[in-house]
Amino acid sequence: MLCGRWRSRHRRREEPPVPAQVAAPVALPSPPAPQDGGNKRPGLRALKKMGLTEDEDVRAMLRGSRLCKIRSRTWQKERLYRLQEDGLSVWFQRRIPRAPSQHIFFVQHIEAVREGHQSEGLRRFGGAFEPARCLTIAFKGRRKNLDLAAPTAEEAQRWVRGLAKLRARLDAMSQRERLDHWIHFYLHRADSNQDSKMSFKEIKNLLRMVNVDMNDMYAYGLFKECDRSNNEWLEGPEIEEFLRRLLKRPELEEIFHRYSGEDRVLSAPELLEFLEDQGEDDATLAHAQQLIHTYELNETAKQHELMTLDGFMMYLLSPEGAALNPAHTCVFQDMNQPLAHYFISSSHNTYLTDSQIGGPSSTEAYVRAFAQGCRCVELDCWEGPGGEPVIYHGHTLTSKILFRDVIQAVRDHAFTLSPYPVILSLENHCGLEQQAAMARHLHTILGDMLVTQLLDSQNPEELPSPELKGRVLVKGKRLPAARNEDGRILSDREEDNEDEDEEEEAGAPEQRRRAKQISPELSALAVYCCASRLRTLRPAPAPPQPCQVSSLGERKAKKLIREAGNSFIRHNACQLTRVYPLGLRMNSANYNPQEMWNSGCQLVALNFQTPGYEMDLNAGRFLINGQCGYVLKPACLRQPDTTFDPECPGPPRTTFTIQVLTAQQLPKLNAEKPNSIVDPLVRIEIHGVPADCACKETNYVLNNGFNPRWGQTLQFQLRAPELVLVRFVVEDYDATSPNDFVGQFTLPLSSLKQGYRHIHLLSKDGASLSPATLFVHICIQRS
Repeated sequence: MLCGRWRSRHRRREEPPVPAQVAAPVALPSPPAPQDGGNKRPGLRALKKMGLTEDEDVRAMLRGSRLCKIRSRTWQKERLYRLQEDGLSVWFQRRIPRAPSQHIFFVQHIEAVREGHQSEGLRRFGGAFEPARCLTIAFKGRRKNLDLAAPTAEEAQRWVRGLAKLRARLDAMSQRERLDHWIHFYLHRADSNQDSKMSFKEIKNLLRMVNVDMNDMYAYGLFKECDRSNNEWLEGPEIEEFLRRLLKRPELEEIFHRYSGEDRVLSAPELLEFLEDQGEDDATLAHAQQLIHTYELNETAKQHELMTLDGFMMYLLSPEGAALNPAHTCVFQDMNQPLAHYFISSSHNTYLTDSQIGGPSSTEAYVRAFAQGCRCVELDCWEGPGGEPVIYHGHTLTSKILFRDVIQAVRDHAFTLSPYPVILSLENHCGLEQQAAMARHLHTILGDMLVTQLLDSQNPEELPSPELKGRVLVKGKRLPAARNEDGRILSDREEDNEDEDEEEEAGAPEQRRRAKQISPELSALAVYCCASRLRTLRPAPAPPQPCQVSSLGERKAKKLIREAGNSFIRHNACQLTRVYPLGLRMNSANYNPQEMWNSGCQLVALNFQTPGYEMDLNAGRFLINGQCGYVLKPACLRQPDTTFDPECPGPPRTTFTIQVLTAQQLPKLNAEKPNSIVDPLVRIEIHGVPADCACKETNYVLNNGFNPRWGQTLQFQLRAPELVLVRFVVEDYDATSPNDFVGQFTLPLSSLKQGYRHIHLLSKDGASLSPATLFVHICIQRS
């Protein structure tokens, strides 16, 4: 559970700040748009290095296109879009000029580029434009889709192909290439008169652009050391020398020299010694030789099986040198166990893109949820006009979308990222006629994807495994088991709404009566996920009913965790439980999912549209196992006779020690203010059973987001390490107001590699802040 003190901000600190130091840069922040509205652009060096200067599609994007931006039937405006010559950002025209950073979007923030009328916006408003002329740019995070129509089909294709090439090249770039790319872009921007020479004033501007406020005397000393011609200008080789000095990593050099000895190169046996000290599982001489051949840049050194400092930096900045275990980035867990044995990525009110009171509903929200690995989505189904059921948040001002359009989105996008089964959680408020229409749409649109009968007639009461790839399960009410002890027909609406006053029918008696009915056609589709009410848990385990799924509000789930403890865990070892947010969260805020995972709840549903630490935890939980949306629960949560209780986990079993060393290329929080430099601090949060939850942080570093150094050690004692998530957070310290968020990265402790590692930071929306990193040393000691 997130401790209250984690969310508070101290007005003053007793510890003194760490002085700003210039020592450990790796790469530079994202460039803002050109200051003159897009006309003044850097040279072609960046695109040359990407190998795309001669590509016809990219050249056309550099020239720019007048594309029609489509927002509605009446708002369709022609705007100029042009690729900047950094190759990583697109400048676009606005009717009213804004700050430069508001005139660009970055290629690395693109989730997908779709051709034709493949978005909700273009299907509704793009009818006047031929599909061949249309494209949709979908972004990661909360940024809205960009629906565009080009003058010709060929011009649309140039943008589709060009963006695909740029995205592929960006994905293939090493951290070192990104460094070179960014530094020369900023160098060009800082050269105010474009004479390829740098005065000391221009050098100072460069430093501010890359988020460091260096002491004038130190900066001038560095400048003069490189000014070999002694003319108060840097040019050519002198500029390159200045950049080399600026980009040195003293902490990496120290580690390298510790193993390389006097000859300043690592032999394969010396690299093997480093790998063994790192705790690498595959630390063999052959693996050391393979790393040299993969990451060493100097061909002569490579031929002699030697690694230079540059090669060593390339290795540590690669995915193999990251904190996340590369073996866990693909599906590595046993996927043949029953569904109840997995945490399953789940969304609440999936159709919403904003608050649950007046926000818009959209099929795009389902597409985005699937793109984040979600495997259980919610459909709130209500009576619609013309016999067509609609989806929206009932009795609110949220907009409505057609049920059939959502099912089409499921068909088209559910298995783009993950092949593993999807659960449709139906909250049914429709009468019998429109329920039959829902069943008909499910059958006709999903076809063979829909599970309509038991897959193993020999074991009808056993849940299938996630190996049920490409199939869709329906969670709803089933007629044969739909009466409780007093014979009342139960609704499959959120089960404990009478406790939380959450989704209670507020309409006429006729509307309430319809909501308590279930059509045979829809009932037949609840094959493995039959909605059932969970009121109490007996101390002695009742016979398991694996195909029954209970939906609990967060308040009732917490009560069961508190009062039933181990009995609730045993229940969740055999049956699925869905937990959803309190209805009083009007702004679609989330609860901490960790408490529910501690008790084995599988379907911990969150508002995916609301960023925050809760969604960071969800993303961290499902970061592993190929981001497929299914993560195998620890053994203590899968055994039907388990004695585990998260409230009493036993004594500490693991010591987790992190030495926070340095950071590289932290983003500027205000790109429009050159003198706005961050004062970064690092906080390490432990999320697990209550006894393990903790938070510790470093001092802050004044005026240095480029290469701050800490060298501070933080230690934690853990009782249930198999459930722990570790969240690395960087904030901009402020003595008089709440700290500003800079970046974060969350992952399971079990997927964290030991030794010297880079943490690749993410934004508030979960988008990459590449190449921003933390450099840490990790030690995990198990007793």
